[in-house]
Amino acid sequence: MQILINSDHNVQGGDSASATVESVVEGAVERFATRITRIEVHLSDTNGPKHGGHAKRCVMEARIAGIRPLAVAHEAPHMLQAVEGAAEKLKRSIEHTLGRMEEPTGLKLRDLPAEEPE
Repeated sequence: MQILINSDHNVQGGDSASATVESVVEGAVERFATRITRIEVHLSDTNGPKHGGHAKRCVMEARIAGIRPLAVAHEAPHMLQAVEGAAEKLKRSIEHTLGRMEEPTGLKLRDLPAEEPE
């Protein structure tokens, strides 16, 4: 799984920031790592040099073998919060998409009636 990190000119960071973002993303989707070919992370400051709430935005796009790309976004006051929020949304989106593919009948185990013990 390849993780690409892009940021606009208003986002400051370095190797440690990139390592942190990679760690958060890998931790969120590690269960699906064999199915994911690439994840692109886009970091931006929506307010630019101005100050304001929910100014940091993180967009993640996951490329999964055999299906269309999945994209999610999250905004927060701090970049780490935006990354963590987007990673959680991406994890849920992947779980939902792959879960639907693996359950062709739409019937889930929890939908089956419980058997009475004899």
